[in-house]
Amino acid sequence: MSATPQKNRATRRVIAAAAGLATVGALVAAMPAGAQDRGHGHKPRTVDVQLLSFNDLHGNLEPPAGSAGNVSETQPDGTVKAIPAGGVEYLATSLRTARKGNPYSVTAAGGDMVGASPLLSGLFHDEPTIEALNGLDLDVTAVGNHEFDEGAAELARLQNGGCHPVEGCYEKGKKFKGADFPYLAANVTKEKTGKPLLKPYTVWKKNGVKIGFIGVTLEGTPDIVTANGVKGLKFHDEVETINKYARELDRKGVKSIVALIHEGGAPASTSYNYDCDSPGAGDGISGPIVDIAKGITPKVDALVTGHTHQAYVCTVPDPSGKPRMVTSASSFGKLYTDTTLTYDRRTKDIVRTSVKSANHVVTRDQAKATDMTRLIDRWNKLAAPIAGKPQGWISADINGRGSTAPEKPLGNVIADAQLEGLAPADKGGAEVAFMNPGGIRADLVHKASGSEGDGVVTYGEAFTVQPFTNMMNVVDLTGAQLVTALQQQVSGSNEASPKILQVSKGLTYTLDLTKSGADRVVADTIKLNGEAIDPARTYRVAMNEFLAGGGDGFAALGEGTNKLVGASDLDLFNAYLAAHSTAAAPLAPPATDRITVIQ
Repeated sequence: MSATPQKNRATRRVIAAAAGLATVGALVAAMPAGAQDRGHGHKPRTVDVQLLSFNDLHGNLEPPAGSAGNVSETQPDGTVKAIPAGGVEYLATSLRTARKGNPYSVTAAGGDMVGASPLLSGLFHDEPTIEALNGLDLDVTAVGNHEFDEGAAELARLQNGGCHPVEGCYEKGKKFKGADFPYLAANVTKEKTGKPLLKPYTVWKKNGVKIGFIGVTLEGTPDIVTANGVKGLKFHDEVETINKYARELDRKGVKSIVALIHEGGAPASTSYNYDCDSPGAGDGISGPIVDIAKGITPKVDALVTGHTHQAYVCTVPDPSGKPRMVTSASSFGKLYTDTTLTYDRRTKDIVRTSVKSANHVVTRDQAKATDMTRLIDRWNKLAAPIAGKPQGWISADINGRGSTAPEKPLGNVIADAQLEGLAPADKGGAEVAFMNPGGIRADLVHKASGSEGDGVVTYGEAFTVQPFTNMMNVVDLTGAQLVTALQQQVSGSNEASPKILQVSKGLTYTLDLTKSGADRVVADTIKLNGEAIDPARTYRVAMNEFLAGGGDGFAALGEGTNKLVGASDLDLFNAYLAAHSTAAAPLAPPATDRITVIQ
């Protein structure tokens, strides 16, 4: 999910009968003739390789709280049920259970394993997550955009190990070992040398079976990461890069290839068990991954994707018109995908017509993996002095990440906090504040996460909502630029998938989703404190540094002048909670009446 990036700073046990767990894909064609022929050394000609995959973990070691920790499952009667899912204690159990009876099993991920992480991982620059992934026996992952939040040097440290350059080692006598698995970044090169930043591909081998993995992140990574994070790097076209390295692997005799792509799509339903091959192959999915899949050489046998935090198992036709599996497992470790790749020892290729795949829920009613429980407890002890401090009180859940509405209750709280903190003349004189929706990483949940009591918002919970510690900016923008910025929510790079800014109180307008492009923002309805926006007037506008840099396709916000740098977004959020809530008078979820939506 695109989001504000970080500053450099301190199951198998799902009932198999559940609807939709039937295999998806073009499975009609039979095995090739003589598939069970005895080849060399009396080995069967084909062998089934189990590919387990997940994506967008974002350092969620503990089960995500509130609605952000649920997956939707469509029941046989058409109703939709929310199932609490995720947490590495359960993900480990799910993966280990799934591997049983599968001698050929490889585990891969689609990027954003770290970054935008809850305090338990984020406070320690995601060392706990890398340690957990090592324990999950992850074999390989692509980089995602969030792997660049703290820059290339920090990504190299996560790969190779070593203590943090500023904060040092977190545990006495223990040096961070780094990742046991390769991070792949085929389409990321160093500007100075033109050489790849990390390995472009890796080959998994077992008993003569060879499968190549090529990893890429989305080409648009620089648009959704702060400039510091991508300094000195170039990001290349996903399709051209994968095709180039698929040819290289093919020349080396590796005919079975899986692409790990940190870019995704949007299925027509948010239920994980939705059949997105209905009525035809790939008909139920849209978004950037569809065009990418259609352009990737038929040499590639399956695509593991991510970034959009959606769940899908689809077949999208390759350039030769043949169906090819494209999967994504939601986010935060709530699902994993189990794909069967039938490997032909004679051709060294995957029998594409036999590929089967399904998503499975990482349910929380299975046994916890004790090694993951120990890992979480160990890091929680280190985080406790900071994490448990109360910041404020709420009367009910205030939904952010878990809200699918254009205007989110928690988005309003955050924008109001930014306006209030930066409105004083000496703090920037802000008149309005904008918050990007992708930067809201969780819900504020009323139920206690630890021993603090229901309704108490701890520092750890506030950090999980706003983990980037972005510095706030206040800039001059004309009314005309303000209107353009609002139109950029639904036009340009955001036309296909709108990014609706969360706005502070006093700003109101109508969003007409029956129209197309920029017209969806009804210009003559935009008002600030009841007055129409004056195109010629200058307004003082508060936003985080990511938006102030034109991030997320908001070029107009990047045109601000007379910039004042204020406190961090997290500091303003915590100050607002302290000022507006007490145990006796907790903060209630605000009304969502700033944006009038016409569907």
